[in-house]
Amino acid sequence: MDEGWKKDLTWALIAVIVVFIFQFGLKVALHTDSPLVIVVSGSMEPVFYRGDVVLLKGINEDNIDDVHVNDVIVYKRPGYEYPIIHRVREISLVKLGNKTEKCFLTWGDNNWAPDPDYPTPYGMVPCVPAYAVEDKALLVFPKIGLIPLEIREWLGLG
Repeated sequence: MDEGWKKDLTWALIAVIVVFIFQFGLKVALHTDSPLVIVVSGSMEPVFYRGDVVLLKGINEDNIDDVHVNDVIVYKRPGYEYPIIHRVREISLVKLGNKTEKCFLTWGDNNWAPDPDYPTPYGMVPCVPAYAVEDKALLVFPKIGLIPLEIREWLGLG
């Protein structure tokens, strides 16, 4: 009987190590610090629901041309706690200082209007500048993040 708990503990430890190795491998392969994220709102329903886990690929100035209309991107917005994951509806160019930058008009599939103007050091623009785009959605795993999401909220962590 004493050996049973040691075996269970060993398997649990191996499982945790495998998960960390898998997460690290995804970070390296997909060039992002957050390859798996849990959807926290309903703004992208019916494509992504609250509690779905989304696999992301990192986006930077070298691969920004991989983002197209109808792709789903993740971007950070000043003043918001969580990154925003919304669909690209239109791509344009904007002048920011002395530089012309790609800019993405976005909004959630469950929203009736585009995201609000984006604050830049050069003033507000009606789209998300390329420098704010962090990731592109590749794949969704339905509902597998619901339990961790509920636990975080129950603990008051988000």
